Amino acid sequence: MPNTVPDPAPLDTAAPEPAQLDAVMPDPATPDTTAPDPAPRVFSGLAELRAAAGAELGPSAWFPITQQRVDDFARVTEDWQPIHCDPDAAAQSMFGGTIAHGYLTVALLSRFARELYTIANTRTVVNYGLDRVRFPAPLPVGARVRARARIGEPRARGELLEVPVSYTVEAAGGTRPVLIADTLILVEASTPVVE
Repeated sequence: MPNTVPDPAPLDTAAPEPAQLDAVMPDPATPDTTAPDPAPRVFSGLAELRAAAGAELGPSAWFPITQQRVDDFARVTEDWQPIHCDPDAAAQSMFGGTIAHGYLTVALLSRFARELYTIANTRTVVNYGLDRVRFPAPLPVGARVRARARIGEPRARGELLEVPVSYTVEAAGGTRPVLIADTLILVEASTPVVE
């Protein structure tokens, strides 16, 4: 029998109970729509990117995590765990309500990267992989998240430049990050990389 998609639950902005394993507390306030989105840092090329090793970027703009987004992610990944998609069952769990998939938070790194930095004068910039991923706290549906990043020490990889980028994603009002991830990107220069 095929999976049926649950009806999306209304957005619950009430704060979870304190006993929920130090869960990140959602900020019930609505996002400030009058504040401008932060502009990404523009690296003019690979030399500037290399010189930026250790640079801190961000934070990004706040981004809402809705039940609809979580349900849409479940449709794509076929991960229908009740803690993500069944508000009634999740209310009885240790989380006290639905939480976002950890991998949904990871998937948002591409969005945050666009907000945090741009590398000019390149042919291609692609994700290469993840070295380390941790979810220190759950991400409750109804929370808002934002990211900060740190550029690592780039190294030549053939004609490409491998650049480590470490992210910390936090939820508004939270005491612990909801994601810490060490990622790698590959950058194809307009001209060959010289070590």
